[in-house]
Amino acid sequence: MSLQLGWVARADWLDEDRARAWRNVLLVLSGIALLAWWGPSRHGLDLVGRPIGTDFLSFYAASELVLSGHAAAAYSIPAHRAAETAVFGHTVGYPAFFYPPLFLLICAPLAKLPYLGALFAWLGVTGAAYIATAREWVSKRSGLLAALAFPAVFANIGHGQNAFLSAALLGAGARWLDRRPVLAGVALGLLAYKPHLGLLLPVVLIIARRWTTIFSAAATVAAFACLSLLAFGVDAWTGFLDNSHLARVVLETGVVGPDKMVSAFAAVRVLGGPAPLAYAAQAAVAVFVIVSLVRTRRMWVRHPSEPALLVMAALLGSPFLLDYDLVILALPLAWLATTGAREGFRPWEKLGLTAGFVLPLVARSLAHVAGLPIAPLVLLALFNFVLRRSDARASDVLIAARLQPQF
Repeated sequence: MSLQLGWVARADWLDEDRARAWRNVLLVLSGIALLAWWGPSRHGLDLVGRPIGTDFLSFYAASELVLSGHAAAAYSIPAHRAAETAVFGHTVGYPAFFYPPLFLLICAPLAKLPYLGALFAWLGVTGAAYIATAREWVSKRSGLLAALAFPAVFANIGHGQNAFLSAALLGAGARWLDRRPVLAGVALGLLAYKPHLGLLLPVVLIIARRWTTIFSAAATVAAFACLSLLAFGVDAWTGFLDNSHLARVVLETGVVGPDKMVSAFAAVRVLGGPAPLAYAAQAAVAVFVIVSLVRTRRMWVRHPSEPALLVMAALLGSPFLLDYDLVILALPLAWLATTGAREGFRPWEKLGLTAGFVLPLVARSLAHVAGLPIAPLVLLALFNFVLRRSDARASDVLIAARLQPQF
């Protein structure tokens, strides 16, 4: 039995050639799926009458309202719904807009283009930012191809969402902590456009005593907020704050299905638990992450694992984390794969990397069909693998095979 368990832990079957082959298969299948789904579309609507890049319609309608001089109306559900309806001339569903006015600064120019042109520009610009950031996390071209083949990339494109931008800002901020601490703070501060992704970031930065980055991030958020206040007025911020309770209702009542989410909160809801228990589970995960980092501070602070731990903490700390947001996960996966290729893989790491890579592909289906919300367990395991890599004194037996980076 121990020999069999050791074989599983080593995952010798996952060699470089096999990993490269599966990466190429995913790239091809993702391209075919996009062409098959978007190719027959007409006038920006797909085969079932939904907008291409479904969630992007929310950003585009908000931009329409900003450009027409009614930015605060983005936080009026009737006005925002009417703006969405006007894009195609009839109702095509309603993706809501719960982002702070900071995000209006980012999406304001979108409606200067027709809907499809704006969607492709959005995905092109934010996708380029993601690729540029991914280059800093991988050491070879094969790793960059794996970052593009990551299934969450396909999910983000299909939804027209902003995970490319989130990954670029979080990934750049994490990588620049040593070399460019002020710019790291700027990047992390700009992430305030999606504040629930940054719930644990201040805590992690305080534990690491990254004071320059903290002050830079705080100044960036303040400047970002002041600029949005000058651009859109007090009414936009008032509307956003008044609508904040609706975002909580959406989370707690399952308006956005918990099977689509990958947080501890969502896992409890998938299993039938009440909202208070879900919040308790999410808080427990956050406390576990914080305590783990505090106990091992001397191991990971200023260690090459620090950027990956910062990103993992951001993912584990958010209760409202959709499967397309897992684009961000490509970055710590890249760090683990690169480090394992250079130093040798420790037991279970290859299986963890494999589980993390396929997670965006299977998480929603397993939660919806089988009632198995595996995502938080996979994320916690990956967090542990990264943290374990911080300990130079660890006595784990390294696996002899040394794979090249596959992420």
